[in-house]
Amino acid sequence: MRCWTSDVLGLTVIQPAIQEDYRGSFVETFSRKTSDELGMDVSFVRDAISTSSRHILRGLHYDDKTWKLIQCLAGRIYFVVVDMRPGAETHLRWEAFILSEFNRLQVLVPPLYGNGHLVLSDSCIFHYKMSEYYDPSTEKTLKWDDAEVGVHWPIEDPILSARDRTGCRAEAARS
Repeated sequence: MRCWTSDVLGLTVIQPAIQEDYRGSFVETFSRKTSDELGMDVSFVRDAISTSSRHILRGLHYDDKTWKLIQCLAGRIYFVVVDMRPGAETHLRWEAFILSEFNRLQVLVPPLYGNGHLVLSDSCIFHYKMSEYYDPSTEKTLKWDDAEVGVHWPIEDPILSARDRTGCRAEAARS
C-alpha cells in the first residue's frame, strides 16, 4: 500500500496493495488497523455504490459533516474535489484524479469538500464509505460548471440529473 498527500488540496490518497496471480486479483479496500496507522481519525457508518454509464456526471455534492472514502471498483472516472470551506486558503480550488479498477486509488474527502465524478469508460461502479448517515436536509450541490470554480471537465456536455443541472453557484454557496 502507498499513501500520499495530494498536491493542490492536501487530500489523503491511498493506493492499496494489489495481489495478482493466475486466478485474478485481491485488494483489501479498507482496514481499521491501516486507517488508524495512517492517522485517519474517521469512523465510517455506511457504504454506498452507484453505477453509471459513459459521460454521466454526478456532483458536485458536499455537506458540513461527512467524510467520504472514494474509489472506483469498475471502469474509469474523472474524480473532482472542490474546497468549499469558507475562509480556507484553498477555498474554491479544485483537484482532479483518475480513479479506475486498475489503479485502485482511493481519495479521502473531508467535510465541506465538494466531490463529483464523470464516467470515462463505458460504465463504472463507484464506491464510497461515509462517516454520517444520509440526511438530505444537509446535502448541497455546487453547479458542475461554475465559472468561478472553473473545473476543467474532459467533456463539455455531460449527462446530468436535475439536481446536478440546477446546483448552486459558488457565490450562492457562500451565503
